[in-house]
Amino acid sequence: MAEVEPACSADAGRPAEADERGGPLAGVRVIDMATVVMGPYAAQILGDLGADVIKIESPNDTVRVGALHRTPGMTPLNLNVNRNKRSVTLNLKDDAERAKALELIGTADILITNMRIGALRRLGMDYDSLAAANPQLVYAHAQGFRPDSDRAQLAAYDETVQAASGLLDLAQRAGDVGAPVVLPSIFADKVAALTIVYAALAALVHQRATGQGQHVEVPMVDTLLAFNLVEHLQGRTFEPPMGPTGFPPSMNKGHRARPTKDGLAMVIPYSPKNFRDLFAAAGRPDLAEDPRVNGEFIDSARDGEALSELLETVTPELTSAQWTEVCTKHSIPVGPVLRLEEATEDPYVRGGHLLDVAEHPSEGAYRVIGIPLAFSATPASVRRHAPLAGQHTEEVLGELAGTRGTNPRKTKANQTAEFDEENR
Repeated sequence: MAEVEPACSADAGRPAEADERGGPLAGVRVIDMATVVMGPYAAQILGDLGADVIKIESPNDTVRVGALHRTPGMTPLNLNVNRNKRSVTLNLKDDAERAKALELIGTADILITNMRIGALRRLGMDYDSLAAANPQLVYAHAQGFRPDSDRAQLAAYDETVQAASGLLDLAQRAGDVGAPVVLPSIFADKVAALTIVYAALAALVHQRATGQGQHVEVPMVDTLLAFNLVEHLQGRTFEPPMGPTGFPPSMNKGHRARPTKDGLAMVIPYSPKNFRDLFAAAGRPDLAEDPRVNGEFIDSARDGEALSELLETVTPELTSAQWTEVCTKHSIPVGPVLRLEEATEDPYVRGGHLLDVAEHPSEGAYRVIGIPLAFSATPASVRRHAPLAGQHTEEVLGELAGTRGTNPRKTKANQTAEFDEENR
């Protein structure tokens, strides 16, 4: 793969000159005091959006452990969830170092943590303790189960959250397999991370308007259950129930890629017209007369599987490219079926800079997962490579020392007053 323009400056991970515009969160400070993926991924997204993210970490964080690395601790997962951050290594069990961490948190707009409530209280880092010193703090805390529930102390991992939220049941029912199947993605962690992001940003809007911070709790199981039930609550939406759970189009056992003359294609007709157009294109206009595809809608619960089997008798008539042309013409959902390795080399991916090559100061050339959104006025950017553990400890603590005796944070009210005065 040819090297493209690096996403970051190669100068010790410092921001590239072209990225000094900042993003929509420029001027916001985030403290990432989370481990593994959920919290760090949320903090990285905020960093991509321009926030100054400082990661207080242990060098033994799980994401830094793995067989694939050039430098110890610089694993693929670490590179993919800790960019746009400065790393500060502090031992929170040491009184002096914990005091530095508390002072650093005092400069923050947002704190993200997934530590257990009991541990946070023992460290004096629970919300009540921190808000007393920094009432503007948005304190985003995430854990597996609600802290006020009888399951609060249960260890939560992505697989257990998938199980508790009903996702394994959905996968088992849709796949018609004997044992529940875990989705091959840390799905719960990433959905919870996105929830942390929008929740923290909503609280930040309130903070900017009022000067008041707040405690934001993101229980993973609650988050994923709510996420799953949007479509899958179905008949249980009504009281008394009108039917079972499970969104019929998704639960259809024939909801899969179709065989074509030269491979596979994801051809998914949804409407009666989609089916009729598809049958006609395959040279089977007789099937377009089927009453199941001539009503107001497709009854997926009743006819979904049978129609899927019927589809697979006709899709081998055309190549994948021909089906793409047919489906595009008739507005039938269609897409290529790519292996993950193929997807990373797809022209669409490369054309959108979703996987460029950059030069990391310690790791050399590596592929940077792009930012999948665009802002016309305040572009997001990758300004810093994922740091070595503790790489910025001296720098950040030096900045902290330089602000002692001053107020490094101003209330929104003060900022607004100053703005009004300057522009009166």
